[in-house]
Amino acid sequence: MTTSDLVSLRRDLHRHPEPAWREFYTTARLVDELETRDLDALYVGREVLAEEERMAVPDEAELDEWYDRARREGAREDVLEALRGGYTGAVAVVERGEGPTVALRVDIDGLPITESEGEDHAPTAAGFRSEHEGYMHACGHDAHAAIGLGVLDSVLESDFEGTLKVFFQPGEELVAGGRAMSKSGLLDDVDYLYGVHIGLDHPSGEVVAGIDDFLAVSHFRAEFTGAPSHAGARPEAGDNAVQAMATAVQNLYGIPRHADGATRVNAGMVGGGTATNIVPEEAFIEGEVRGETTELMEYMEEKSRRVLRSAAEMHGCEVEITTEGKAPSARSDDELVDIVSDVAGENADVTSLVERDSLGGSEDATYLMQEVQANGGKAAYIGVGTDHPGGHHTSTFDVDEDSIGLGIDVLSRSVRELSKRRP
Repeated sequence: MTTSDLVSLRRDLHRHPEPAWREFYTTARLVDELETRDLDALYVGREVLAEEERMAVPDEAELDEWYDRARREGAREDVLEALRGGYTGAVAVVERGEGPTVALRVDIDGLPITESEGEDHAPTAAGFRSEHEGYMHACGHDAHAAIGLGVLDSVLESDFEGTLKVFFQPGEELVAGGRAMSKSGLLDDVDYLYGVHIGLDHPSGEVVAGIDDFLAVSHFRAEFTGAPSHAGARPEAGDNAVQAMATAVQNLYGIPRHADGATRVNAGMVGGGTATNIVPEEAFIEGEVRGETTELMEYMEEKSRRVLRSAAEMHGCEVEITTEGKAPSARSDDELVDIVSDVAGENADVTSLVERDSLGGSEDATYLMQEVQANGGKAAYIGVGTDHPGGHHTSTFDVDEDSIGLGIDVLSRSVRELSKRRP
């Protein structure tokens, strides 16, 4: 598959963005491509996920809506059937004799953002703006999928010795898919793992050999339940769920910071009540806590749950707290960072090399990294710079498509370099 073909694939995926666990068209389109390769195994759907570890799975009606949309857009029936219920994602395996098992993880989901219609927005001008109104690839995961295929092709055409596994992971944007894929069993024999992200405010031509300082994160939903009453005639007879929610929001931001490192909390979505003259019976908060380390995130998680329960009790309400997504921190191993640095330094298109950088956000590739490292292997997360006119998660985000080829070259050569080593 030529770079031009991969750009065309990226644009096709860009036109059909799908959020977490609804990547039906995306997975089917990737399977179409993967089945044309000389693979030794291709795992799809339930085969690549530990079912009990999935988080933030939409309800059946929403899954069916996206499933039917993918069918209308041309996704194959047999592949869709394997994905039914939101079991999206795939893993491609190439076995080429004795040697280490190397994995590459790329993510494939989109975001609930309406894409710009401005004439200066390249996808609009070139005719590949999102056709799913209200959703777009605003973080480069369409380019990641193309890079994953490109690395696979490059390795297939090389003298690589060993096994390569490419993980096309669903649900990263909700930090909901990484743990389920990490516990699938398909990482058990992996000696080395690379993750990759394009952009991250690094310009085209710049490569980051190892990214660290992932903020561990936990997404939560708290549902408060009280008792309704007439707000004018009998206000004292009700238990006000919105009061409980409001108290919780205020107190969440009062959680003490920690001396050991950075901590974060955010009540991102709140709501409740049904009418101005009814004491609200129901309210909710969707929020998150983060920490510089997994331990600091867990500190924030424990404190936030105490705040939520105390706020409910204060106002005579009940609260149900669920975890909607989660990811730990991780660190890139020196050996892999050194390999990427050496490889990138030999590429004439790499105009700048950063050995290490901090992510400053969260990513559930960390589950896969930690799984490999816990099994005695090594892992690293690589950054491939790209000029993007809008920041990540904005309506004007786009990628410099030349960065796709650069990412493929650096990653595929790094994979081949590992085939010369033994863990």
